[in-house]
Amino acid sequence: MILISNFIHIIASENLKIKDYSKSTGDKEMIEVLNPNKSRPSPTLNTILMVEDTLKNSLDNVVTIAELKKMVPRQVNHNTLMVILNYLEQGNKIVVGLKGITWMHSRNENLRKAVIQGLEL
Repeated sequence: MILISNFIHIIASENLKIKDYSKSTGDKEMIEVLNPNKSRPSPTLNTILMVEDTLKNSLDNVVTIAELKKMVPRQVNHNTLMVILNYLEQGNKIVVGLKGITWMHSRNENLRKAVIQGLEL
């Protein structure tokens, strides 16, 4: 324990933004010292595709986040799922509303042509 507290004291003294943790502190504070630059979770491509396929093939029009977590084949961390949903929403593949999430991306060429050639009202 003495070695850990000395190590933490050295790290804390080198980084001016971190408080002095020379005394023994809780585990959470030690983790913050050892990893001061917390980053957002970055999902793998397989996880993104898994969530995308689950939403695309869903029988329900609107799916809540809780339902989506139950529908995916593998368990997905909540924060990772939020990053994926944000990515899909920015890519105009899903719409997130008050009632839940809806898949809206379509690869139907006839639909694309109709939208391009359609009349504006």
